[in-house]
Amino acid sequence: MADLEVRDLSKSYPTRSGDLEILSGVSFELNRGENLAILGPSGSGKSTLLHCLGTLESPTSGTILLEGQNPFELPEAKLADFRNEQIGFVFQDHHLLPQCTVLENVLLPTLAKGKSSQEAIERAKSLLDRVGLGERHDHRPAEISGGERQRTALARALILQPLLLLADEPTGNLDRSTAAKVSELLLELQNQENFILVVVTHSLELAQQMERQAELNEGTLPTPTSTT
Repeated sequence: MADLEVRDLSKSYPTRSGDLEILSGVSFELNRGENLAILGPSGSGKSTLLHCLGTLESPTSGTILLEGQNPFELPEAKLADFRNEQIGFVFQDHHLLPQCTVLENVLLPTLAKGKSSQEAIERAKSLLDRVGLGERHDHRPAEISGGERQRTALARALILQPLLLLADEPTGNLDRSTAAKVSELLLELQNQENFILVVVTHSLELAQQMERQAELNEGTLPTPTSTT
């Protein structure tokens, strides 16, 4: 059994003229340390797929298993805990809280069950060191560059050592040079932390760095192919 199994996943939304199908029969599997780039035109369902993988939306049909667990079978409170602990998110917009320091932003996922432990604080500092922000702990988002904000968001996504990291256009708001550095860092951290990485992107440069890629078109995803 793979660490992530997606089986015949479909998603549709009701409309006045009938159901609008966004995803249809999507299937793939990944293990720890493996990564996948999902390409596709705007409106093809890429973000919807990522939202289902991240348990932010329930699929209409089909199954998602993380280490054998179907998260959608969990009660709502336990599903929220599962999402927080097992899934990390990096979006095109960093979504940092402007009133919090870089360190406080990284620690936000650890606050779900109360005050951050000293162990969590030390891990946050270590992650910031690894993403090149060791001297930016006390800065606020407005005081750092766009690339540094995205690196902060990456550290935040990894603070609880998730099994699955989902990245939605993680370099979309960055210039080419900064995007290349963030892409390199993303893969370096995956190698170190051994998580599953799924990236949705329009960037061929980023997609070609992933082990496998597939293009989502009209709601369907062919079997991912190796880029090597």
